[in-house]
Amino acid sequence: MELTKNPESRRAFTLIELLVVITIILVLMGLLFPAFQGVQNQAKVTQAKNDLTQIVTAVNAYYTEYGKYPISGTTDTTFGPGGAPTSNETLFNPLRGLEPTLNPKQIVFITPPDVKDQTNPRSGIGTDAGTLGQYFDPWGKNYAIKIDGDYDNQIANPYTSNAGSSALRAGVIAWTLGKDGLGGSGDKKADDSEDDVISWQ
Repeated sequence: MELTKNPESRRAFTLIELLVVITIILVLMGLLFPAFQGVQNQAKVTQAKNDLTQIVTAVNAYYTEYGKYPISGTTDTTFGPGGAPTSNETLFNPLRGLEPTLNPKQIVFITPPDVKDQTNPRSGIGTDAGTLGQYFDPWGKNYAIKIDGDYDNQIANPYTSNAGSSALRAGVIAWTLGKDGLGGSGDKKADDSEDDVISWQ
């Protein structure tokens, strides 16, 4: 006895049906991608806020231990973007216990992780020759830190337009310029400082 095959049992996707399914998947991915980017950026902002808190805490702990800040001059000093030096390793080497002149007890005040990718350093300390000792934010830029070198408990506010007074009553402040790498003016309309993360608010 011969069995007849049901033509409906071997039905497969036609080319049109396959293209429709692929199109639906692409549309859904297109709708979800901005939401994913928003979540990813918020995670970077949260990490930057935590890093800035640790930086300020480390500098203050150094002050508590030595009775001075980890700088050699007597004027307010900025490390990182907008400062001299424009990178921040000269601050983080003493804070990490790696510089015996400014930290003779070699106490470790902060222990950030090393960056994972030396060619594109983010979220940690650079270990490559060109980035050695620099502390990078989640967007791949140096954190900026300003320290009250004249010990008057006032630091010039780099964000006077949107943060109030021109001077902050603090011994140390820290910030990052965010994804666009611009900022400092405090002009929200110019969109330069909108993505910045700061330690003092």
